[in-house]
Amino acid sequence: MKKLGFGQMRLPLLDAKDVTKIDYEETCRMMDSFLEQGFTYVDTAYMYHEYESERMVRRALVERHPRESFVLADKLPTMMLKTKEDQERIFNEQLEKCGVEYFDYYLLHCLNKNNFATVERLGSFAFGMQKKKEGKIRKLGFSFHDNAALLDEILTKHPETEFVQIQLNYLDWESEKVQSRLCYEVCEKHNMPVIVMEPVKGGALAEVPVEAKIMMQEYSPNATVASWAVRFAASHKNVFMVLSGMSDMKQLLDNTSYMKEFVPINKEETEILMRAVDIINSSIEVSCTGCRYCVEGCPKNIPIPNYFALYNGHKRLGQNSKAPEIYQSMNGFGKAGDCISCKQCEGHCPQHLPIAEKMKAVSKVFDY
Repeated sequence: MKKLGFGQMRLPLLDAKDVTKIDYEETCRMMDSFLEQGFTYVDTAYMYHEYESERMVRRALVERHPRESFVLADKLPTMMLKTKEDQERIFNEQLEKCGVEYFDYYLLHCLNKNNFATVERLGSFAFGMQKKKEGKIRKLGFSFHDNAALLDEILTKHPETEFVQIQLNYLDWESEKVQSRLCYEVCEKHNMPVIVMEPVKGGALAEVPVEAKIMMQEYSPNATVASWAVRFAASHKNVFMVLSGMSDMKQLLDNTSYMKEFVPINKEETEILMRAVDIINSSIEVSCTGCRYCVEGCPKNIPIPNYFALYNGHKRLGQNSKAPEIYQSMNGFGKAGDCISCKQCEGHCPQHLPIAEKMKAVSKVFDY
């Protein structure tokens, strides 16, 4: 397989304020172009686009292309499991929503300390292996959002794992929270094939500060900023797939242009990226990737990622920012100041952000 995968978490929208309103026509055009260029790996999940992503996969992909022309990955939402019966119910629902008889790759979604305890209690690895025996999945793995020590523990306890999906990008390579490098090295230790998620960190590495952008352009004038991030992730040994949550045709055509005939990043390019890290870190107020895992169950219906995106943009643009007006126009949602600091969202955050604390900062800027 070519190393670029089409993530279905950030599909084009008809209404920017409603992630369930996916643009079917644009998604079809993107899917067709992706497959026509020889790429095959498509990744979705139960929760994406507030439970609509799998249905869009069925409409835009499964109903329009032969099953053998693509590779489909889906995920068991471990954060939503209460009983063993939930696993069978959700899995069957996923098959039906996607319109397929099997998944090529199936993941236990978002393993961290709490979710791993859940899958151990419910026997989720055994459940996955049973589905493999039944021919309903081809390969079993998990996506991971915690420290390297826990990853090592899981892989040691579960050698039946066939692949691992980790967050890996140059900004998080030495991050104490995300631990991209350390987690990657654990995968190497276990000789575990790796799928990369968040190579562009939710778009943060597609638009970088001018000083960092100039360094990249001076070395490679025709390469986009995002291409540096995707190539960095794809260049590591054992990485067989890099997922990109492409939101429009422009992004897709850019990614496919350099991943069609992939050229690994070289030492000089890597050094440029490492110099860019401090510059980029100093420009980001809240390192949210917009995954929306935090939104589920918020008692005040606060669109947390939307507010963080507005806050980051406002801090970056200052007086030229339109963020306050956009914030005030978002009717039907709780405001940042409505946060009651219950912190249920923080338990789901892959970036380990102090969301309740950050909501206070957002409120101080926008609530007036």
